[in-house]
Amino acid sequence: MRRRTFDFLASWVGVFLAVVLAVAGGLLMYAHSFVSDQVKTELSAQKIVFPESGSEQIKSLSPEDAAAMEKFAGQPLTTGEQAKTWADNYINAHLAHIGGGLTYSELSAKSMADPENAELKGQVDTVFRGETLRGLLLNAYAFWQMGQIAFIAGIAALGSAVVMLVMSILGFVHLRKTPVEAELLAQSAPEPALV
Repeated sequence: MRRRTFDFLASWVGVFLAVVLAVAGGLLMYAHSFVSDQVKTELSAQKIVFPESGSEQIKSLSPEDAAAMEKFAGQPLTTGEQAKTWADNYINAHLAHIGGGLTYSELSAKSMADPENAELKGQVDTVFRGETLRGLLLNAYAFWQMGQIAFIAGIAALGSAVVMLVMSILGFVHLRKTPVEAELLAQSAPEPALV
């Protein structure tokens, strides 16, 4: 194969890949923007605000939960990271104290076995609501995290598109400098056989 033919084909493949990577990078950046805006809009609508630093609400938590909550003290809950903190370090911490730390399914089974127990029924309802809210917040966190991954992938794709474009331009420059008769893999004369 002629070297010029190879350079021509490789350079145009590089241009094609640069375009594909640029489109992918743009779509990934759009996905990041869309997901982040959606999560922020939906979480902002809930009007949840982290307790103020040093408040009784934070002091009543375990040291690990309190430290996590202090990071966002006084801020409105608007990001996936904040949603995860609220779900894991605030809601879950409070749910652990209801019904002796039993899960919703365990409390529900006990309540069905003792349908006249109003206190147990109240615990079941409270744990159900808490677990539902916790699940919704963790869902927001998961989508937010996917948006963050899309952002990183978008940057990588756009960077790769630039690299491919530069390589293609260099390929076209090399194409112009390569003699017409140059071969890709020049064959040398066969060596004489030893007798």
